[in-house]
Amino acid sequence: MNNLLVMLKLNGSAQARLMAGPVLIFMVLAMMVLPLPPVMLDLLFTFNISLSIMILLVAMFTKRPLDFAAFPAVLLFATLLRLSLNVASTRVVLMEGHKGPDAAGKVIEAFSHFLVGGNFAVGVVVFVILVIINFIVITKGAGRIAEVGARFTLDAMPGKQMAIDADLNAGLIGEEEARKRRTEVAQEAEFYGSMDGASKFVRGDAIAAILILAINIVGGLFIGVGQHGLSFGDAAHAYVMLTIGDGLVGQIPALVISTAAGVVVARVATEQDVGQQIVGQLFSNPNVLFLTAGILGIMGLIPNMPHVAFLSLALALGAGGWALRRRQQEELQQQERAPQEQQEAVEAAAAEASWSDVAMVDPLGLEVGYRLIPLVDHNQNGELLHRIRSLRKKFAQDVGFLPPVVHIRDNLELKPNDYRILLSGVEIGRGSATPGQWLAINPGGAAMPLDGEATTDPAFGLPAVWIDVAMREQAQIAGYTVVDAGTVIATHLNHLMHRFGSQLLGRAEVQQLLDHVGRDQPKLVEDLIPKTLSLSALHKVLRGLLQEEVPIRDMRTIIEAVTEHAPRLAALNQAGTGPDTAELLALTRVALGRAIVQHWFPGDGEIRVIGLDPGLERVLSQALTTSGALEPGLADTLLGDTQKAVERQEINGDAAVLVTTPQLRPSLSRFLRHHLPQMAVLSNAEIPDERVMRFTALIGGRE
Repeated sequence: MNNLLVMLKLNGSAQARLMAGPVLIFMVLAMMVLPLPPVMLDLLFTFNISLSIMILLVAMFTKRPLDFAAFPAVLLFATLLRLSLNVASTRVVLMEGHKGPDAAGKVIEAFSHFLVGGNFAVGVVVFVILVIINFIVITKGAGRIAEVGARFTLDAMPGKQMAIDADLNAGLIGEEEARKRRTEVAQEAEFYGSMDGASKFVRGDAIAAILILAINIVGGLFIGVGQHGLSFGDAAHAYVMLTIGDGLVGQIPALVISTAAGVVVARVATEQDVGQQIVGQLFSNPNVLFLTAGILGIMGLIPNMPHVAFLSLALALGAGGWALRRRQQEELQQQERAPQEQQEAVEAAAAEASWSDVAMVDPLGLEVGYRLIPLVDHNQNGELLHRIRSLRKKFAQDVGFLPPVVHIRDNLELKPNDYRILLSGVEIGRGSATPGQWLAINPGGAAMPLDGEATTDPAFGLPAVWIDVAMREQAQIAGYTVVDAGTVIATHLNHLMHRFGSQLLGRAEVQQLLDHVGRDQPKLVEDLIPKTLSLSALHKVLRGLLQEEVPIRDMRTIIEAVTEHAPRLAALNQAGTGPDTAELLALTRVALGRAIVQHWFPGDGEIRVIGLDPGLERVLSQALTTSGALEPGLADTLLGDTQKAVERQEINGDAAVLVTTPQLRPSLSRFLRHHLPQMAVLSNAEIPDERVMRFTALIGGRE
C-alpha cells in the first residue's frame, strides 16, 4: 500500500511538471481574452515580479550557461505573460479608471503613487528611463554577446569534436564520456543561438511597452473626457497615473529578466557562480583597495563634500585591504613552511627506517587497467567485487579452506582493458576485458560467425568474440556461451585459484582449518598435532592433495588416516625425521578414494578409464626404480600415446582418468600433470570395491 502511494505521488508530481507549460499558455490566452477582477490582477502582477526575481537568482547561481539551458524558453514565456498582463490591465484601466486610483488593483496603485509620488510627469520620465536602460543598454548588449557567442561556438565546434575524438582514441575517456561531451558541445551552440533569438523578444517587449503607454494615455483621456464627462485635468490625473503604474509594474520585472539574460550570456564558465567570481576577482588585490581608499579619503577632505560618506567608505576599504593582505601573508608563510616540513619528513624517514617500511607481498592479487576500474570500484558499486566475494565463498565450500583475500589495485602500466592475476607477487594469468560488451565463447558447436573483435577465452583458451549488447540473444541462439566482462575476469580468477590451490594454502590457513575442526571435534585435533604429526608435515600432505585438485573438505577422514598411518611410517623411517610424507599422502588418497572417484565419475555406474599396457608398465617401473627418471625417447612415446588416449576418451564423452599401480601413480601424475592438466592419475587402491572399472583406452598397446 505504501509503495502504491509513493508511486501515485511520483506520478502526480510528473503530471504536474508535464502540465506546467500548457497551463501557463492557457493563462496567457485567458488574460488576453477574459476580463479579470482587480484582485486577480494583483495576484498575477505579484507572481510576475516573483518569477522575474527567481529567474535572476537562478542566473546568478549557475556556473555554466548550460546549467540554465531552459532560459530562452523561460524568457519567451515570461515576456508573453507580461504582455498578456498589460492587455488585461489596460482593459481594467480604461473601463474602471474613472472610479479612483485603486480601480485597477492595489499593485498598480502602489507603483503609480508610492514609487513616483503621485506625479504622473515624474512617472513618465522614470518609465522612459527604465525602457531606455532595458532596450539600449542591457538587452542590446546581451543580444550582441549571445550573437558573438553563437558565432564563435559554431566556429569552434569542429575543433572541440576533434579534441573529443583524440581523447577517445588515446584512451583518456570512454564512449559514454565522449558521447556526453559531444552532446554538451551541440547544446552549447543551440543555447547561444536560442539566446540570440530570445533577446529579440525582450527588445520587442520594450518597444511594445512604449507604444502601450502612449495608447493607454490617449485612450484614457478620450474615454475620461468623452464618455465619463471628466475634465481634462481630472482625466489626466486618473488615467495617466494608472497607466504609469501599469507600465512600471510591468517594466521593472522586464528589466530584472533582461539583467538575468545579460548575466547568463556575459559570464565565463568556471567552477564558481557570478557572485563568487565578482567577489573573488574584484576584491582579491589589497593594493586596489588601498588606492581606492586613498582617493576616497582625499575626496572626503575637499570642502563642501559629504565628508561622512566618503571618509566612512575610505575607512572600510582600508580595513578590508589590511585584512586581505594579512590573510595573504599567512597563506604565503604556510606555503613556504610546507615544502620545508615535507623535506624534513623525507629526511627523517630516510635517516630512520622501521618495520613499517617493509611492504609485504599479497598472497593473491588482481591488477586492472583504468577502463576496468568501475568494475572494482566500491563507490561505483563494482559488480566484480561482489563476484569475487561469492567466488571465495564457493571456493571454500568446494575445496575445503578459505583462500586469502584478493587484493585489487589499478595499474597504469597495463593497457586500459587488460588485467593480470598475481600469486605472491608473481603473475600467473593475464587477460583482456571490454566493459559494456559481451564475450561470446564458442564451446565447439557454434558455426555461425559473429561480428566483433576476435579473441580467446582467457580461462580455457577457447575461441571467442567480443560483441555488442544487441547481438547477445543472436549469439546465444547460435550456440555461443555469452558472458559479460566481470564474469570473464571472475571465471579466470576462479580457474587459477583451483589450479594453484596448493600454493594458496599456507601454514596459517592450515592452523585456522584445524581450529575450525577442533571446535566440533577437539579430541581429534589434540591427538594429531603435535603428538602424531607436526604442522609442517600435515601442511605437505594437504598441499599434495590440492596439487592434484583433490578437495580437503573431508578433514575428519584425512586426520583419521594420518593419525592411523603416521606412527607406523615414522617407525619405518630410518632417518628418524618423522613419517615419509609421500607415503602418507598415498595412504591418505586411498582413504579418500571414494570421494576422488565420485568427483570424476558421479553416481554408481561403470568407471570407464584409461589403462597401461602391462609391458609398458614393467618398462616404466624399471626405469623409475633404477634411475628415478624417464629417458627422453620413452617420455615422448608415453606422452604421445597418452594424448591419443585422452582424445578418444573426450570423443566418447568419458573422463580423462588414467588408473595404474600405487607405485607408478605419483611419478606418472607429476609427469603428465605438466603436459595434460585436464588429466587425472589414480591408483588401483583408490578405486572402491563396489565400483566396476572398465579400460576403454590402453596406452602402449592395442585396445
